[in-house]
Amino acid sequence: MTEKAGWKGRFYEDFEVGDVYRHPLGRTVTQTDNIWFTLLTQNTAPIHFDAHYAAQTEFKKPLVDSTFTIALVTGQSVTDVSQNVFANLGWDEVRLPNPVFEGDTIYSQSEVLEKRESRSRPNVGIVTVKTTGFNQDGAIVITVKRNVMVNQRGQAPVIPHAAIK
Repeated sequence: MTEKAGWKGRFYEDFEVGDVYRHPLGRTVTQTDNIWFTLLTQNTAPIHFDAHYAAQTEFKKPLVDSTFTIALVTGQSVTDVSQNVFANLGWDEVRLPNPVFEGDTIYSQSEVLEKRESRSRPNVGIVTVKTTGFNQDGAIVITVKRNVMVNQRGQAPVIPHAAIK
């Protein structure tokens, strides 16, 4: 039997400006996701967790907390963008052109906008991506630029694996 290594993510050298990564996993947002995230972050806006209140708005139903949306698309991008992250440096230009509702399935993709070697750390590079999240109908629900410090090949910590007995 031949053991084959699983996907270990991209290192700084693997990024090319203009590359687009369609992230492999979608995620259907549930009512529980929305309520828990809203409560965990102490967001008291009733439009997120009070269906009676939300029914009186133009949307007629609860909106998903937008900070959940940015967290979700960031998480979806990890396998392609930041599996080998040294540090996140920031999220910029966050735009939310369409609402997310409970029951929507969110997909995302990221485009590499820039890359450069770090001036302060010789073992990492800085990659800027624009991540776009969209729902099951293809409507864009979020765009965000993200700056990530990514380890160069051979510079990331080793993930330990126990031997099978």
